[in-house]
Amino acid sequence: MYHPYFRGKQFELLAIRETATTLASAGFVAVIEPVRESLSGLSRTLEAVRDAGGRAVVIVNPCHGDHRTGGNGIASLLDRDFRDIDTIGAGVLLKSDTPSESVPSLFSPYIDQDLFVIHSGFTDAKVAATALNHHGGSVTNVFIEDQANMLYRRHFSGSRILVRDGFERKRNSDYGVVDNFSDLHATYSELGMDGYGDFLTVGDHYSEGGGPAYAVAIHLTFIDPTQDDAMFIYHFVSDSNDTPTDPAGKFAQALAKLVWTLDHGDSHLLESTAVAEFRQLHERGHFPGLGYVKKLSIKHHIETLADYHLPGN
Repeated sequence: MYHPYFRGKQFELLAIRETATTLASAGFVAVIEPVRESLSGLSRTLEAVRDAGGRAVVIVNPCHGDHRTGGNGIASLLDRDFRDIDTIGAGVLLKSDTPSESVPSLFSPYIDQDLFVIHSGFTDAKVAATALNHHGGSVTNVFIEDQANMLYRRHFSGSRILVRDGFERKRNSDYGVVDNFSDLHATYSELGMDGYGDFLTVGDHYSEGGGPAYAVAIHLTFIDPTQDDAMFIYHFVSDSNDTPTDPAGKFAQALAKLVWTLDHGDSHLLESTAVAEFRQLHERGHFPGLGYVKKLSIKHHIETLADYHLPGN
């Protein structure tokens, strides 16, 4: 069903660990592209997923970060510590610059194992499909929507997942109050897909680190039952945006807007554990750091979709 796509920064790995039980109980599958040289955080995250009875996929040839020129360490970690864990699998990323002749060798180490193939810009569909036809295990095809068009996708059968980036990246000060996010959680089956995914409230854009925050924003998704269950995203943005000073004060301004929205009218925001923590931060007047805020935003997104897919909803 839902396949959230994570880059392996610290706050994202923490979000997975802290929602491992929710991910498992909802049947969600975390897709992780490791971007940090140290794999200790990834290992702890996979252990948490395993212990919760959940599923995760680790991309062995990342496009971004410290492993973009070689993922041997990632493959070794999976082979050494998780080879016998059926719920922890390998993913191979096919990019625009992936040589067609290298595709069979990318798949061959996993010939008799379950394999996830992430299609992200590769264009030689026939080569990839032919190589997968000789694969001994089950194959799940994960298509990044704007990098794998319908003509490309038609070559691949079996389990099919569509990943859409619903987060529009702007300067924090340029966000309005609410934007559209996605309807894929409600429409993926009508598109001939077996599941769907997104890049959570971070987006597909990757950067090693951000500059000073002139504005602080809290991004929280919600599903609106009055709009055919479409998903939208709130942007709670600070008012003082002229200088990069006082991030704690700016966070307090954004947080006050969030709490006011929760307490006045029907915001459609789920009272998730992440929202409960935002309320506690407001009561305490505490600024935990921007990475922590992003982690809470991700946790809220996962809990919102888990609540949506609960039986009876």
